[in-house]
Amino acid sequence: MSTARLVVGSRGSTLALAQAELVAAGLRALHPHLAIEISTIATTGDRLLDVPLARIGDKGLFTKELESALLEGRIDLAVHSAKDLPTALPAGLALAAVTRREDPRDVFVAAPGAPRPAGPTDLPAAACVGSSSLRRRAQLLALRPDLRVVDLRGNVETRLRKLSDGGLDGTVLAAAGLRRLGRADVAAFAFGFDQMLPAVGQGALAVETRAGDEHVGALVAGLNDGPSALAVRAERALLAALEGGCQVPLGAHAELVAAVDEVDAADGAELLLRAFVGTLDGDESLRDSLRAPAAQPEALGEALAERLRAAGAERILAALRDAAPAPGSAR
Repeated sequence: MSTARLVVGSRGSTLALAQAELVAAGLRALHPHLAIEISTIATTGDRLLDVPLARIGDKGLFTKELESALLEGRIDLAVHSAKDLPTALPAGLALAAVTRREDPRDVFVAAPGAPRPAGPTDLPAAACVGSSSLRRRAQLLALRPDLRVVDLRGNVETRLRKLSDGGLDGTVLAAAGLRRLGRADVAAFAFGFDQMLPAVGQGALAVETRAGDEHVGALVAGLNDGPSALAVRAERALLAALEGGCQVPLGAHAELVAAVDEVDAADGAELLLRAFVGTLDGDESLRDSLRAPAAQPEALGEALAERLRAAGAERILAALRDAAPAPGSAR
């Protein structure tokens, strides 16, 4: 193969750049003669650090500027945390690969000097936990109604630093991000899926390209991890069916499992999809799960979404949307 140049678009945070470098390293391993450049691009979510995410009202907070650069030809591909990628992509763009998923769980990080709890029940009474995620807030309060959850924005390093400023007993972060930054040691414990379901796509990286760009598509195809891609497709279908954006109290996780009654069949694998929807005060929460053939991830996501709607999920999410301030509101 002749030497070729590829420009990879990434947000500028330490974690985003580490993730972009993981993709770049994978591409170099697949195509040793490929010259790769990483171009950093600031997104709306990176700039508006003093506004709670749920009040900005934009599903493309961490992706829109990268997608614009891709459409304009300034970059050849964009690397996103899959959890940040809206379910509907702009016309002309495609999800070309989903990398092998890192640990998708959420973990609790205690403030420096505070005892390291072994689980949610070990947190002090009325402990103050920092998180800007509505999904984490809803599940924390469903577990422990006595907790105080306050807004905490910023990249991983910023949130860890703010823990040292006092006033917080801890925060909740993605295990995958901490591992990629070499900071897994700060986690006191990981939440089980029965306690806190992750964001859709959490732990996986999404590689976005221009639709129809066969050259770049062929270069990145080897990065795609089949099981991870199937799981993320099921989760994204669930999210799309419930018309949820990034900032809704919805968690989901899919994984491949063996179909016990089809152990001798070549296509016997199934996907198990778990989901959570709840109110922000933790008073009402819905949990459900469903299994289906792995070859039908979108159908699985849509089917579980329908079950959740029948149980009241649409009412919960509609009430949240109605109560939310308009984008740009000072409320």
